[in-house]
Amino acid sequence: MNIDQKDVEKKWKDSIEKSLKRFPERKETFKTSSDIEVERLYYPENDSVYEEKLGFPGEYPFTRGIQPTMYRSKNWTMRQYAGFGSAKETNKRFRYLLEQGQTGLSVAFDLPTQIGYDSDDPMAEGEVGKVGVAIDTLQDMEALLDKIPLDQVSTSMTINAPASVLLCMYIAVGEKQGVPIEKLTGTIQNDILKEYIARGTYIFPPKPSMRLITNIFEYCQANVPKFNTISISGYHIREAGSTAVQEAAFTIANGMAYVDAAIESGLDVDAFAPRLAFFFNAHNNFFEEIAKFRAARRVWARIMKEQYDAKDPKSWKLRFHTQTGGSTLTAQQPDNNIVRVTMQALAAVLGGTQSLHTNSRDEALALPTEESARIALRTQQIIAHESGVTDTIDPLGGSYFVEALTDKIELEIEKYLEQINELGGAVAAIEEGFMQREIHRTAYETQKEIENGEEIIVGLNKFTIEENVNPELLKVDEELEREQKQNLQRIRETRDNELVDSTLKQIAWAAKNPTENLMPFILHAVKAYASVGEICNVLRAEFGEYGS
Repeated sequence: MNIDQKDVEKKWKDSIEKSLKRFPERKETFKTSSDIEVERLYYPENDSVYEEKLGFPGEYPFTRGIQPTMYRSKNWTMRQYAGFGSAKETNKRFRYLLEQGQTGLSVAFDLPTQIGYDSDDPMAEGEVGKVGVAIDTLQDMEALLDKIPLDQVSTSMTINAPASVLLCMYIAVGEKQGVPIEKLTGTIQNDILKEYIARGTYIFPPKPSMRLITNIFEYCQANVPKFNTISISGYHIREAGSTAVQEAAFTIANGMAYVDAAIESGLDVDAFAPRLAFFFNAHNNFFEEIAKFRAARRVWARIMKEQYDAKDPKSWKLRFHTQTGGSTLTAQQPDNNIVRVTMQALAAVLGGTQSLHTNSRDEALALPTEESARIALRTQQIIAHESGVTDTIDPLGGSYFVEALTDKIELEIEKYLEQINELGGAVAAIEEGFMQREIHRTAYETQKEIENGEEIIVGLNKFTIEENVNPELLKVDEELEREQKQNLQRIRETRDNELVDSTLKQIAWAAKNPTENLMPFILHAVKAYASVGEICNVLRAEFGEYGS
């Protein structure tokens, strides 16, 4: 392929000029501590392979980043995943983190909420508010977001099976705040396929689950255009024990399944693809993680452009959030985790992430304390403002090692995608158990290597010390569950129950009619203060439950 490097460079520089009008760079000149000027980008002047495999930032195939100026104009969104106990308590943590310089919210929901049960359901016993915030009705969402301006703050919600319900609650709170629906920004995870693969917080079988997801795509395209309608998640696949290659490959395969489902439902690819987002893990093998992010961008761009014939360049871009690796953290010598998280966060930044959560040092022991959450946030801020890695774009681009590793990971991703395609796609591969077996095999091999000392984990199987420490840990008050149940009971006693019953019957009717979009019906029920469990139980009755 013959490339006119001068034409390509001119095209990129024209793109820069347009981008700078919207996103001016943070400084006129970037310099090292020795007063050496740092250029915007470094690249070979004569290399015919360069444009084909790397290109320029903001240009296909986006190996070097999806924005022309990347962090020279704007740093990534700094999110700290938080949620515990009651909505009121979590709201305090959110406001504290925003005061400390966090630039986006990231909500963790408790297990009952994640699988569509109310706090007073027998299935929720002992789990209310334990691994995230308990949300039963719109009143809880109102308390969660109290005094948080939704026209200024982007919110990410880690919710999957009942994603439509929680998104409707968010929309309803925005309406109560007077924020136009088209100005709401954020991301909803809404990725059910990885739940079947690795995590387990599913409710419905795959077919109705995919319908709910595409209903969200369609509704948000028309009504909430700035909201990312899905965060296709490799994070939990990696936490279950996959390799970096498997994480990227299985996530991309799931992304293709969502694209297929949306097109099959009648949506145009360029109408929804620009709002697709991804969510990756960052582990300890520094260069492999950087290469993984770069390879994933290149693979996705090629798939969207060539396989799905997307015309809008925004449809080709793999935009992703990163969270540092929770499964890499140790209960032993927990302060070592600060070092691990720093390396992982730096890898995410050098890999071009759009958003980042840094885990706290005590997460192998309990939910993070306020101090631990602050240290985790400061880690991001130090990388952004003191390290200098944001002063030039893709600083490791052109490294013999990084480019070779990027190429190799790309090749291995493609091999997995071919296998999955031969099985009939991601849904069929999940139903056949292919991805699950691959992850289990890898997790088993890794555990053996740790146990026999082949893989060194500092403080766990080498460089150990005698420890007798009792670090301060955050504990959720057991009284919370009783209070949450009482609040839910009060809502049921004071709301218009005839209206609630009517809205639930309308959801049941819509669920029976495959051509109906369920989102408006769920939104009406939410505004009437129908609970998460009540809405999900109606859908359970119509759709059934996965595995039952």
